[in-house]
Amino acid sequence: MTELLTLGAMGATGMLGLWLAPKAMRRAQLSLAKQPGLAGHSRMASRLARWLPAYAFDEAAFFAADGAPDAVQQRRRAGLDRLAALLNARHAVTLERTAALRPMVSDLQFTGRYRVPFPFSAYLRSRLSVGAFVERAEGHELFDLDGQRYLDLTGSYGVNLFGHRFYQRTLAEGQRRSLAMGVVLGSYHPAMLDVAQRLTALSGMDELSFHMSGTEAVMQAVRLARYHSGRKKIVRFCGAYHGWWGDVQPGPGNPLPAEHTYTLRDMDERSLRVLRSRKDIACVLVNPLQVLHPNKPAPGDSGLLQSRQLQSATREAYAAWLRQLREVCSERGIALILDEVFVGFRLAPGGAQQYYGVQADLVTYGKTLGGGLPVGVVCGKAGWMKRWRDERPADICFARGTFNAHPQVVCSMQAFLEELDRPEVQQLYAAQPAQWDARAQRFNAALQQAGHPVRVSHLQSIWTLLFPQPGRYHWMLPFYLREQGLLLSWVGSGRLVFSLDYDDRAFDEVLQRFLAACAQMRADGWWDAAPDARALRRRLLNEMWSAARASWGRSAHP
Repeated sequence: MTELLTLGAMGATGMLGLWLAPKAMRRAQLSLAKQPGLAGHSRMASRLARWLPAYAFDEAAFFAADGAPDAVQQRRRAGLDRLAALLNARHAVTLERTAALRPMVSDLQFTGRYRVPFPFSAYLRSRLSVGAFVERAEGHELFDLDGQRYLDLTGSYGVNLFGHRFYQRTLAEGQRRSLAMGVVLGSYHPAMLDVAQRLTALSGMDELSFHMSGTEAVMQAVRLARYHSGRKKIVRFCGAYHGWWGDVQPGPGNPLPAEHTYTLRDMDERSLRVLRSRKDIACVLVNPLQVLHPNKPAPGDSGLLQSRQLQSATREAYAAWLRQLREVCSERGIALILDEVFVGFRLAPGGAQQYYGVQADLVTYGKTLGGGLPVGVVCGKAGWMKRWRDERPADICFARGTFNAHPQVVCSMQAFLEELDRPEVQQLYAAQPAQWDARAQRFNAALQQAGHPVRVSHLQSIWTLLFPQPGRYHWMLPFYLREQGLLLSWVGSGRLVFSLDYDDRAFDEVLQRFLAACAQMRADGWWDAAPDARALRRRLLNEMWSAARASWGRSAHP
């Protein structure tokens, strides 16, 4: 009897092992497919963000955060004094209005605190401010309330593809065409048919739906993928951005864990194994902007702290990766979603699909498509776009919005899409790859010749700043660029986004101003002390450990 019980137990254990083995293997595959750093482990990143102690540098520590000698620190003090005095005087009205607005606008308060690594933030804010207002735009130029001129390298979050005059035309034309209809909602403006025909042709898709932002478009694409697949999980790639909503923004910034999101390595066979082995994945999200920094977050002010070199992928390599994704997704019934909200229409009239030669199941657009107005669009194959089931009429996938397909937005889209057919615009597209390759090469050659520790990587007119040497003050560069009249977006201070109306003369001006900013930053000593990356990381860890101990001490003695 005992032997029978033993044999039964062994059999049960064996069966349990056989049942658990595939699960364990899939779990191991998933772990191996994640990027090994915090960018690939969102839960750990969130925990670390909660544990990371608050600390702020005083005046002395602010200038000596990299262990620079006294002489260098004095140059930095003098440099910051000069920079603050110049910017405060030059932009007095703009800064005054910004200060009046800040207490009422939470977004402005947030960006003001987090434009630089937080230990530096408090002291810098006490000395140096930047304005939040722009009064007018002309071509590739912006003017603030003081009449100060900037060369616009912000890209307006990706909207500004062809230059401000282009969008002033489409906005005016959209308003003119829609004025007779006013604010009638629910019924479509006659331009809707033309817009739908043009978009389905450009995207190679069957159907489309309109939304009020790129984030909403991505939300709807994921929702449709889950509805038709009957699966919950979505896959995004490490470092990619797909809007601010919970499932696609795991880690810090999301109050709740993204329970149904797998964050995997971009351009990696291990991620393909996960897609092949699991049955719970509804869709894969791809942001083509990731070609600039696979498996790394976008270059933001805090990320520049350690100056890790980012490596972009070639067009050919990324196209090959997308073809592999396409094949696996087709095999497994997974929706391939190409998120072109930022890059849509920038790389080619047919977007990244045309540029890389890969057809998605669903593609999302926004920003520039609106002709200057807010918009989100999902284009997709009919099988993925349908919102109901004929056999179960109560089973629907609902998505509506009051301002979806607003008459003025639709007419502005029509004006934008018509402009794409102009010969001058077609010539711009044809010249882009060679033109921007040559410009980036020239930019890097000039930086190298001048001895500045900055380089650029690019996806045509979208550029990313790279810092070959470690340093704690790379985030200062955008302030020096602002002094020289170059305005970058503060969403990733390491990014320059050119509009295509930059001719050679305007580009030369950007280059000369950029070199001047770098020269002044070097002269002021911010790049003089360059500890190796390992020493710099040790210094950071020691700072955080000291701050944590001080915090514990305060908690123990209230």
